[in-house]
Amino acid sequence: AARWGLAADTAQAAMAVAIVDGRRRQGLAADLDQGAAWVATGTMPAMPNSTSRSSRIHALLGRLPPPVRLARWLRVMPVQARHGAIQRACTRVLAPSIARGDLDFMQGRRLGVEVTDLGLRWVIERRGDALHVDDGAAEASVRGTATDLLLLAARLEDADTLFFQRRLVLTGDTELGLTARNLLERLPWESVPLGLRIGLNRGARLARTARDAHRARAAA
Repeated sequence: AARWGLAADTAQAAMAVAIVDGRRRQGLAADLDQGAAWVATGTMPAMPNSTSRSSRIHALLGRLPPPVRLARWLRVMPVQARHGAIQRACTRVLAPSIARGDLDFMQGRRLGVEVTDLGLRWVIERRGDALHVDDGAAEASVRGTATDLLLLAARLEDADTLFFQRRLVLTGDTELGLTARNLLERLPWESVPLGLRIGLNRGARLARTARDAHRARAAA
């Protein structure tokens, strides 16, 4: 919008209408974070069967195995391949920050991430102008479930809330961990590749819905 000289609110309104219409054509319920306000104004009518469809999807997700049951299958994947995928993803997301020098504090420092329910762990280290991922010792570690870490990465949950609720736990060098967290919170979301943003957003929403469905089944 900026390159074409369009007003920001005009571009946002156009995107909201396009998203609502796309969801309507797929028979999906209005997305509260993507254009739902335009449904309320009557710009695009919601599908009458969207609620029942959402209920069916919720029920199906409740039958999927929780992440903890997938842990042993993920461990079958070669460690080097797993670390390579994580390294490439981190490099793509953080490339602008590396270029600006925002990650200079990570030079030679080792920050660990532990996904408790999947039994996965890796350590990220800045080496020169590149990021390196391995499974060695970490100076500081962030620990949480796959769903909560996905929600944090997709910016659907606030880091302070997750730490306050003990859904995320920081151990080791607290200063290093908090500095890294603050950097990620300041990272311009627009600088993350669009495909990765969409994947993170949809994956996090799906994981959250599945978790809620599992909890509902357990409480029934």
